[in-house]
Parts: sequence; structure tokens; C-alpha cells
Amino acid sequence: MTTDPPIRVALAVAVRSLPQGAGLAYEPKFDGHRLVVVRTATGVVLQARSGRDVTAAFPDLVAAALLLPAGTVLDGEVVVWSAGRTDFALVQRRAAAPTAARAAVLAQSLPASYAAFDVLELAGVDVRGRPYERRRALLVDLLLPLGPPLQPVPMTTDVELAETWYETLPASGIEGLVVKRLDEAYPAGRRAWRKLRHTDVRDAAVVGYTGTPRRPSALVLVPAGAEDETPLVSSPLSAGLRAELAAALAASGKAGRAPVSIATAIGVGDVPYHPLDPPLAAEIRHTSTRHPPPEVLRLRTDLTDL
Repeated sequence: MTTDPPIRVALAVAVRSLPQGAGLAYEPKFDGHRLVVVRTATGVVLQARSGRDVTAAFPDLVAAALLLPAGTVLDGEVVVWSAGRTDFALVQRRAAAPTAARAAVLAQSLPASYAAFDVLELAGVDVRGRPYERRRALLVDLLLPLGPPLQPVPMTTDVELAETWYETLPASGIEGLVVKRLDEAYPAGRRAWRKLRHTDVRDAAVVGYTGTPRRPSALVLVPAGAEDETPLVSSPLSAGLRAELAAALAASGKAGRAPVSIATAIGVGDVPYHPLDPPLAAEIRHTSTRHPPPEVLRLRTDLTDL
């Protein structure tokens, strides 16, 4: 297995209720960045979901992964813990470290943890075709002797325990649950896993923004599953999100064309906006297409160029 071309990761489809039945496994969904860890014969490569090499941003995880056998590939989530919960904004700070020196400083002040949920290759043997139940056993046997910051995510086949996790773990920053079949091979590039996220949080494509490139005021969104509907304008962005979007636009050259497109702002009507092509990605809280307007929780740089 090689990272050139990038490794295709398994994906999940959103569901509205917890799947139940024989042969299912339940894992908490951590609030972080998807990360593939590749232990080569000579070092470590860290790959984001998009395929981008982010090795330089996480020197602490590189050091930990050097303890893995050569020819090992893991799939999981990089998280940063703060005050007893995972903090997505801190993961973004780590991922955006512009220099090796800055990355080293952040590794000391904001140490990363790696929540591994699958093993794709072990000591040079491709295990993606083996059932998840077997891959899980290999993952636990591999990581438990090493300990943090590399560790397997919790897993249960007990639906009642999974429901308890779903209700109680959000206080720790857990987004929801991922459900897998015990007899399933690793579904590279396919949405075979299922994810149950809390309440009304969902992903959305950012197809534009209102305001100016330096002072954006709101996002123009197409929520996942609503691709055939009219784009919606979000509620006003927080100061932090405005600054983050302005920086992302400046860094990527995605400032957008003149505001010639029109979107619907709930309670306001049609408003002009700057279109973005290709779109960015965001996570939003949205309960209805009528009221209130969608609230932007964060930009999802891990779904775009991270």
C-alpha cells in the first residue's frame, strides 16, 4: 500500500435513528480531523481525508507512530483535548501550523491524540479485505501496549451501551456514533458505514458569502441532502468565523467574483452574494428551511483542502 496516490478512506452515510440488529458494532464519533497514519520503512506519513500530506503539522504523532511496525497503516481521527473535552478549533490550529518551529511549539502546548478506528495494513500485510471484527482485534492488540497518544476508539456491540454513549458523551465533545457491520471488509471510498449525529447538526457546502472578502458577514449554504433547493443565507457569522473565513479566502485565492448571484435570507428576502467555485465546507445547525436561519458552527477545512 502506498500514499501515492492517496489512500481512499471509508466514508459514512448519515442516518436519523440508531441502527439495531445482530452483527453491528458501535463507536463514538470524535470531533476532530480524519487522519491516515502510514508507517513506512523509513518514517511516518500523515494523510488528511482529502489526500493532503499533513505530516509536518503533527510532529508529536509522528514521533509516536515511529513505534509502529513498518508497513502499518491506520485510519482514525486526530483530536486535541481541552478542559475534559475535544476541541475542534484547537485541532484546526494544529493543522494550520505554517512552519516546523510553530508546529513544534503547538505540539508542546496543544498535544494531539489519535483515536484510531481501523487498521488497513499491518507489518506489510494488507488487511482491508478482512472482516471488521478481525481488523478491530488486530488494532487493539497493536495499540494497547503502546498507549497514548495512539489509542483505539471505544467499541461495543451492546446497543443499550451505545445509546448511553450517545446520550452522555456529547459533554466530552463526541459528535455521535458510527455504526459498522462486524463482517464487513474495509469499504475504501464508499459510504458503507452509518453515522448518527446529534440533533440538527449537519454538513453544508459553502457556495458563497455576503459582505466583502475582508469582512464577510454570512455564508450562503446548500445543506447536505438539499442540493436541489435554493441556497440559504446563514445567520451572521461570529467574529472568529469572520476572521477565519477572511484568512481562508486570502490564502486560497477564493475571494469570489462580484456579488451577482442571489440567495434567500430568512426574514430578509433575496440578497446578493459572492459565489465560490469550488465551494468550501461548513458544519451548521439547522432545524428548518423556514425559521430560524442556519447557524454556522465551524468551517470544515478537513473536508476541503485539509
